[in-house]
Amino acid sequence: MAAAGAFSLREVLDAFRGCVTERQEVLLEPYLSGWWGLIRFLQSLGAVFGFISKDAVAKVQIMERHRRGEQGQHYESLQSMVEFELSRGPAELRGRPDSGCRTVLRLHRALLWLQLFLEGLRTGHRDSRTSTICTDSYNASLAKHHPWVVRKAATLAFCALPSRDAFLEVMNVGPPEQAVDMLGEALPYIQSVYGITQELFAQHSLLDLP
Repeated sequence: MAAAGAFSLREVLDAFRGCVTERQEVLLEPYLSGWWGLIRFLQSLGAVFGFISKDAVAKVQIMERHRRGEQGQHYESLQSMVEFELSRGPAELRGRPDSGCRTVLRLHRALLWLQLFLEGLRTGHRDSRTSTICTDSYNASLAKHHPWVVRKAATLAFCALPSRDAFLEVMNVGPPEQAVDMLGEALPYIQSVYGITQELFAQHSLLDLP
């Protein structure tokens, strides 16, 4: 059992499993809950991922304010959020740094990196270099959205990552083999949420929001 406030892979699995409805809508409450779990994962690894976890915390908090605000009914799902914000006109959407679409887009990009990284941990070997797995995942996702100085600092920080077994231990689900099995169970749900979001944002030309 994970200590209070500690990362729990099972909690992330449960949250993302509850994200997608039968109509293929992504519900924001479990999405944000899943993100809090992933943030705890990043924070449990120390300062290495600080630049990503701090940004994710800020973005999740923005989305929680939208959910609890006067227009909260429009932020029940990603689909209802996109429809509502687009109905207010492209100028307002692009002019608001705290718009739901822009905020979720940043989380969406980070989710791809985490998805690739966790998949690399799952399929790797005991002696696999986590720094290589993490750098490859970062270069295939978040790196293209970061300035050179951030990319350089990130790849240097990744060199200090612990072993694969140490990562799997942080999952708080038992021995490494159990963590690998649960990653195999959780990742398809995360991938499904990512895929639906990607398609939704592409359909409405939202993937390059400044």
